[in-house]
Amino acid sequence: MTPTLDPFFAPDSIAVIGASRRPGTVGYQIVDNLVTHGFQGAVYPVNPKASAVHSIPAWRSVRDIPAPVDLAIVVVPKQLVLEVVEECGAKGVSAVVVISAGFREVGEEGARREAQLMDRIRAHGMRLVGPNCMGVLNTDPDIRMNATFAPTMPPSGPVSFLSQSGALGVTILDYAAEYGIGIRNFVSVGNKPDVSGNDLLEYWESDPETRVILMYLETFGNPRRFTRIARRVARKKPIVVVKSGRTVAGARAASSHTGSLAGKDAAVDALLSQCGVMRADTVEELFDLAMAFGALPLPRDNRVAIVTNAGGPGIIIADACESEGLEVARFTPETVAELEGLFPEEASVQNPVDMIATATADSYRAALDVVMKDPGVDAAIAAFVPPLGVRQEDVAHAIVEAAEGHPETPVLAVLMGREGLPQGREELRSAGVPAYIFPESAARALMALYTYGRWLKRPVQAPATFPANTAGASAVLDRAEEEKRSRLFEDEAYQLLEAYGIPVIPHRLVQSAEEAVAAATELGFPLVLKVVSPQIVHKTEAGGVRLNLTDEDQVRKGYEQLMADVTAYDPDAEIRGVLVAPFRDEGRELILGMSTDPSFGPVIMFGLGGIYVETFQDVAFRLPPVTEQDAEELIRSIRSFPLLEGVRGEPGIRMASVVDAIQRLSQLVQDHPRIHEIDVNPFLATPDGAMALDARIGLTLDPEA
Repeated sequence: MTPTLDPFFAPDSIAVIGASRRPGTVGYQIVDNLVTHGFQGAVYPVNPKASAVHSIPAWRSVRDIPAPVDLAIVVVPKQLVLEVVEECGAKGVSAVVVISAGFREVGEEGARREAQLMDRIRAHGMRLVGPNCMGVLNTDPDIRMNATFAPTMPPSGPVSFLSQSGALGVTILDYAAEYGIGIRNFVSVGNKPDVSGNDLLEYWESDPETRVILMYLETFGNPRRFTRIARRVARKKPIVVVKSGRTVAGARAASSHTGSLAGKDAAVDALLSQCGVMRADTVEELFDLAMAFGALPLPRDNRVAIVTNAGGPGIIIADACESEGLEVARFTPETVAELEGLFPEEASVQNPVDMIATATADSYRAALDVVMKDPGVDAAIAAFVPPLGVRQEDVAHAIVEAAEGHPETPVLAVLMGREGLPQGREELRSAGVPAYIFPESAARALMALYTYGRWLKRPVQAPATFPANTAGASAVLDRAEEEKRSRLFEDEAYQLLEAYGIPVIPHRLVQSAEEAVAAATELGFPLVLKVVSPQIVHKTEAGGVRLNLTDEDQVRKGYEQLMADVTAYDPDAEIRGVLVAPFRDEGRELILGMSTDPSFGPVIMFGLGGIYVETFQDVAFRLPPVTEQDAEELIRSIRSFPLLEGVRGEPGIRMASVVDAIQRLSQLVQDHPRIHEIDVNPFLATPDGAMALDARIGLTLDPEA
């Protein structure tokens, strides 16, 4: 639906249908909030049993109101909602917020009721927030609309907030008021059959007063649309998301390495990372990041100066910064000399700067000014532990003055003490310096600023399109589908990879020992033999693999023994043949993979491969389409990346070959949605290139399933 969302945030008039005189009810609280917080438009309580609510004349029906109504807040029992919405449509109401519960969230009957609700909304060209939500809010001084049942009106500011949980929304608004985070708009979307997070992203994209977008999400309604919108919006303003459900409940059992490793929320992390969206693990962390993004410039780089009046906090902050991926800056000799002139011998003028307990507010002002002039400093964290005789408000004021002198450098404060030293914290926050109780919170927020800034510097890049034998690939898949096989044979998997230009080891499929010897002569020694059978997935367990065969006699005997072992393991196994391929053991064993997430579709995996892939779980994920830049970042994101560059004199792998293969795999899975999972393991990478040594590809026989 395309009508504007303006009536939700800037209505001239609001009807509260289900308004109540009884304190403690939702219908009472919403009218009370609109009146108490000074809504600048007209409020029309609708209650057929009351002549007035909050000393405001009440109306029996929305149709009886003698003036236009822009927004209707519906707080009636679920069985009356459809009738009320029909009346709103007849009245010409533009937007409806249904607070009432009892819809899709309660089961099949509720889902039918919700479908009927949407039929009425569409029929009248209205827009809907909810059902099962807590309302909408706009703190704009010219509007001042709190159309929620939360008793707290947060301060006005640049942050717009979406919550999929109504109950959590009350807590969120309380937190915003406590932390001093200025809220622009707040929306509790509820079941979101109409207005969704994607709609609100697009609305806030064009709102100049919204500078930061926060989202608490339980589900992604349309992940692909979210990807398109969020990538664009994040280029203009930061988006921070708490996505609940770190594990994927009800995920299908997966036989591939990729499927088993991708179950731990990998798709969500991949999606948000590619879109430049910051992910917070908790609501507390969400607010930590909101304070930073709402007040600070982005750092040029990741080098941090730390100024404190106690050694312990300085060390803790340094550890927290390095754990997050920030660098504790090295001061220039000039900076060190200038600091030495400010403090006694007992002080430490290296980073972290420990001014010792005698430091005053003037000490903070001077030290911060000196370190922020250092060309090797991109951000500063000032920590204060309250000694006797120094007022936290004075220190806070000094930190603010120092920050104002260097507006291009982000400054964060850590006030350690009882409840975070609230007076100083409030002074800092009101002046645009985020103040935290714990060092780890400041380090995490600063790292998010740096990560977002680094993402913004990335050029916008379209995915490459590679020449591919799509017809040949489809023929392989068609044959498997006709034979009702959910898994390709290994030689077919090789064909599919080769159709998209992904290098595979030279190989021959043979049916006898003599054919194996002939293939060996052609391919060269040493060799590997591998059985190909639909019943034998784990070849090693069945004795279906022979490695490092160095002459014709070993090949002949190896073939015969392999067939005997496989037959003993499973006498009924259908043997398609034996693959003969060169034996390769020099290089880095990697894994390229793909699994299908029920909500997000294909998910591409890359990581350290071989037999220990599930032991070390050193893998990372992206959603297709994967650009060259995405592929490079995917490779660099695994813990063992330094091994790929080369260590202790060993040469590194040819990165370009792996980057190319990841992009080609991305194109392959997009072109063929019948593919359910892929494991290319090992994908052997060397200084000269890379190739698949083994591959498994699983299919969904019914592409609509």
